[in-house]
Amino acid sequence: MTSKMNEKPTGKDYVGSDDLYADVQRTMRLVAEMNTGYHTEAEVRDCLREITRSDVPDTVRVFPPLNINYGPGVRFGDDCFLNFGCTLLAIGGITIGDGAFIGPHCVLATEYHPEDPATRHSLLTKPIVIGRNAWLGADVKVLAGVTVGENAIVAAGSVVTKDVPANAVVAGSPARVIREIRKDS
Repeated sequence: MTSKMNEKPTGKDYVGSDDLYADVQRTMRLVAEMNTGYHTEAEVRDCLREITRSDVPDTVRVFPPLNINYGPGVRFGDDCFLNFGCTLLAIGGITIGDGAFIGPHCVLATEYHPEDPATRHSLLTKPIVIGRNAWLGADVKVLAGVTVGENAIVAAGSVVTKDVPANAVVAGSPARVIREIRKDS
């Protein structure tokens, strides 16, 4: 049996086009610069403005390191917070709503691949939306196409594979609704 391990895979390249590839390379360079050394909150926001090529509100707080593969795909709302070590695979588009909290080491991945081995090297994307005042606990994974509803809480370590209703607490892998948010807590 001959091994094909060293053959180049067929199918669509990961980044798809020269322009997109250039934006991914630009983003990686700027993210590396932001993640090097200490930067004030204002300096981090300035870096994010350059990375995303968009307005980043002065109320956004991000604790580097932060990994982003495609800056123009990310939008930050007012008063949102991202803790240390988050990864945003954003070619499909990521919107982080006003007041959203994202815990350390969370991954938001808009990109995925087909199941069919013949086309698996193709890149598919679906946007992710994190709703207003949503809270993702530490080490949460949010997969392509998911919307996390307003005020929702995703428990630490959860893998979110489908939409999360507003005002719900979800947990597990895959994440499931475990209760509604209590107004008195």
